Formats: sequence, structure tokens, C-alpha cells
Amino acid sequence: MRICGIKLSHDGAVALVEDGRLIFCIEQEKRSNNPRYQTIDNLDAIVNALAEHGLDPQEVDQFVIDGWAGKVESQFQVLSGTVPVTLKAGPYVERHAEGLLTSRDALGLRLDGRDFPYRSFPHVTSHVASAYCTSPFAKAGQPAFCLVWDGGTFPRLYHVERRSAQFIECLFPMIGHVYAVAGLHFGPYKQTKRPNWDLGDPGKVDPGGAGKLNLGIAGKLMAYIALGSINENIIKVFQDLYQERFAADPTLASFRTDIKSMESALATVHDFFDASTQQLKAMAPQDVLASFHCFLERLLVREMASALQRHSGFAARNLCIAGGCGLNIKWNSALRTSGLFDAVWVPPFPNDSGSAIGAACCAMIADEGFVPLQWSVYSGPALQRSDVPPEWDGVPCGMQELATILASDKPVIFLAGRAELGPRALGSRSILAAATSPGMKDYLNDIKHREHFRPVAPICLEDRAPDIFSPGTPDPYMLFDHQTRAEWRDKIPAVVHLDGSARLQTIRRTSQHKVAELLVEYEALTGIPLLCNTSANHRGRGFFPHLAAACKWGRVEHVWCDGMLWTRKLGKPALAPIVVQPTSAQLHCSNRRSKREIVC
Repeated sequence: MRICGIKLSHDGAVALVEDGRLIFCIEQEKRSNNPRYQTIDNLDAIVNALAEHGLDPQEVDQFVIDGWAGKVESQFQVLSGTVPVTLKAGPYVERHAEGLLTSRDALGLRLDGRDFPYRSFPHVTSHVASAYCTSPFAKAGQPAFCLVWDGGTFPRLYHVERRSAQFIECLFPMIGHVYAVAGLHFGPYKQTKRPNWDLGDPGKVDPGGAGKLNLGIAGKLMAYIALGSINENIIKVFQDLYQERFAADPTLASFRTDIKSMESALATVHDFFDASTQQLKAMAPQDVLASFHCFLERLLVREMASALQRHSGFAARNLCIAGGCGLNIKWNSALRTSGLFDAVWVPPFPNDSGSAIGAACCAMIADEGFVPLQWSVYSGPALQRSDVPPEWDGVPCGMQELATILASDKPVIFLAGRAELGPRALGSRSILAAATSPGMKDYLNDIKHREHFRPVAPICLEDRAPDIFSPGTPDPYMLFDHQTRAEWRDKIPAVVHLDGSARLQTIRRTSQHKVAELLVEYEALTGIPLLCNTSANHRGRGFFPHLAAACKWGRVEHVWCDGMLWTRKLGKPALAPIVVQPTSAQLHCSNRRSKREIVC
């Protein structure tokens, strides 16, 4: 059984599941240096994705389109080649508590000149399906709660077991975009005019400061709040306003995610911050935002605890997290350490980048129940063929030689195999660098045109992580918060955030991925089992789709791509080289380095 899942709206993607195994998921932003959150506007993208894997649309058994905004159904205006096509799909949320798997079936998905039947399930169903079916709970046949909180919904709690899933309740009446909207009222992203809800492309940045919601603000704020301090007086302002404006909101039970209700909810959030601004004029914006984050975190944990008490009849003590808010590593960690659950699972694509996978899983679930999906995070697009610019030379290069280059404080773009799924670079489309250099974080932020307060993540061998980070538990997808242990902060300053935390990625040293082999070699050379890891991409775009894109970007001297090291020929570098004072770890590295010779 071949099932093709399709996400047409922002974070557009095409996924194929065959007999319970994920074959691929192609996110549109990871093709041709496309902008982040790219939609699918032409159905030829589906035909092309299938063709790249040797398939014709006629060889697919079921097509499933992810639902979108609408009380009863959603609608898409797209092209098939040059022919306009209207597709009707499922709504944003289920229409009744046990209606998650109620589909809307239709004909008219026009692919390569032919019309195909398709199914569509509610958008939140894709979130529940992608989170649970990829979880260890599905593999073990265990029930789980599932929290879905994305930009357009209140946090919604579901219960999932082998044969059924049902909606339980909304935890509180605040849409997920409340976090980003806070940044439009306070701090470096403050705007003087309210943005509208742009459902066609809500990730697009509006340079004029009005009109478009910017999905990137939330992640930046999570970094920015490290500049601030939590102030209980500020939290009380938010708490009092919440009680006044949200806690007794009668729309909690009736809120529906159609365009009108989404715009109304967004306006209510803006009104909330307008009122808070009047009381917080004298407060530093970084303290306001840090305190608001803390207020929301406490609210989330408290209301989750209350919901579990009200529904104590459910035996499940596992939690899956989905929706864009699942990218908030601090909230994920707060729920994991709350003691409310035995285990917490967040997939590497909790936001809409996983919706095409979830849509395919919906059809699988409709036939077989909530069975596990066989999958790998490295199931994105393969590197495309490209012509390397003539000013770059390539030679074969093994991991030992590449480790030596990294140990000399030279960043390397690392392109290996198929791209990772989701929004975070996990070693397949990464810029890697030594973490021992005090100036490396600023250097990487400079070449990527990022704000100075943005952190750079560490990628670390899993068995060494507990020695360096707390808790340092396995975190292969960068989805939980870890503190850097005091004795390591001066050794790896480039990956330590302003508050001492780190957005850790762990990888097993036995992994078949090339980045694991590189880390093993780098550890043998330096004694340090980790490297800086940030995404390889143009600003505001998806990962580099091929070697040529990385070379043409030209802001890093070395590009490693599937066994070859490409180096820019002699000439002026894009940025001045890093000047740092060597740490004790680097001196140790230097002594060991003299015993090996670089051969690439």
C-alpha cells in the first residue's frame, strides 16, 4: 500500500509511506533554495517528487491532503501545470470529540493530466498522527496523551490508543501565536502596526512592519529571553490580565479555526499586550519577554496537571507533543520534568513540516489503527546534481583529515546524504565548527547575518553528553533544554548560551551517519566529543539543496560533500579569519595534531 501525504499550505511538503515505512518527505523549502515555509502552489511538485523516486502517480494507492482553515472544510486554489484547480479538503480541527479520523473524500487531484481521488483529514489529525505514529509508545503498543498547540489553536489535549483517539479538552484559551505576538509588542522585533492573519503564506516576513505574521519570531524570542531576568511583578501583570481577559472566556468551548475566528483570536491577543504595555512601560523588554515566557510555561504545566486530574480515568502516562509550540525546548523540558508523565516524545517535525507525513499516517491509521511508522529523520531530499563554481577545487577527504581542519578553527559546510526532516539541521545540511573558540559563535552568527544573542547548537556523541550537559539525556533532534556543566563552560564557549543552556543534539557513536564518524575522529584528536552545529542555508531559506549553492554562498572556505573536500582557491575570504586565544583544550589538541598529517 502506497500512501502519498500532501501539505499544500505553508511548510508545503510531499511524503510517501509504503507498507508502514516512510520512503521520503520532500519539504518545498528544501528545494532550489526556496524561502522558509514555502507553499505548494503547483501540483507538479507532487509529480516531480514521485518521479525522483521512480514512481508515477498511477502507482500510488491513496492520496491524502492535509486539512486547513475552515469550520467544515478548507479550499485550495492551485495550478496543475498551467491549469487552475480548486481542491476541497478537511477543516483545521475535528468537528466532534471522536471525529479525528472523519475524512472528506473527493475526486479532482489533477496530476500529470489525470484526475485522482483523494482523502483529507483535519489538520490537527495530521499533528496527532505524525507525533504518535513516530513515537516509541506506538512501537510498544502503549496509549499516550497528545498535546497539539500550534499558531492558530488553543493547546488541545487528545488521548490515543491502538484503535481510537479522542479530543479531551483545550487547556486554556490562548493561541500559539501569542508567543510571537509578544515579540511584536516588546523587544527587537517590535512593530508599530498590527499584522494580519495571512493564511496563504503566514511565514512571509513583511519588511514594512505590517501585514504578515512572521513564523520565525518565536524561535528568535526563545534565544532573546536569555538576555533578561524573570520578574515576579511582571508575571503578576500578565497573570491578572489573563484572568480578566482569558480565563473566563466563553469562546473556549466554541472556538473554531476558520479565518474569521483566527483573526478574532489574534486581535484578542494584541489587545492583551496593548493592555500590558501600559503597565510595563518602565520595564526592560528582555525582562518582560523572559517573564512572559515563564508565565506561559507555568500556565501550561499547571493546566496540564489540572486536566490530568479531571481525566484520571485514562491510564496513559506518556505524552506526545505536536504543533509549532513543540519547537519550544524550554516548555518541552518543563513538561518532561514536571513529574506528570513517565515519558515525553517530540518528533523532529512537530510543526507543519511534519504534516505531510501525518496526512499519510491518517490513511494508514484509518485502515489499521494507530500502528507505528518505520522512519528515519534523514528521509528528506537527496543532494541535487550541480556544477561546482570554477573557483573551487575538490579532493577526496576522510573524516580524520576533516577533523584536523575543524580543530584548526576553520568552519566547514557539511553536506551528507539525504536531508534531515523538520526545521533543524542535524548533521546532513550543517555548518560545523570547533566549539573551543571563544569567538566562534559570533563568527558563525556574523556569516549567517544573525543577531548576536542567537545561540549555536552543539552536536555531541551521546555517551559523552551526560558528562558535559545536565541532564545530557539522549536528544537526537534538539528538542529539549540542557544546562552546560560548570566545569565545561570555558572549554566549549561557542555552544554555551547566555543563560548557560545549550540546544543539544546527541548522536550515537555507532550511527552510520558520517557526522558520527567525524565526531569520533574529532574526539580522538582533541578530547572534545562535540562540535558547533548550525544550519547550512541562505538567510530566510531552506537548506542548501546542492553543493553549488553552498559554494556560491561563499562565506565558508571549506565545503565537505559526500567524501570530497571543496576549497575556495586563493583569494580574499568572505570574512576575516577568526582571531581567538587558545584554550587549554586547543593547546591539548595542538600537541596531538602534530602526530597526524592532513592528506586532502
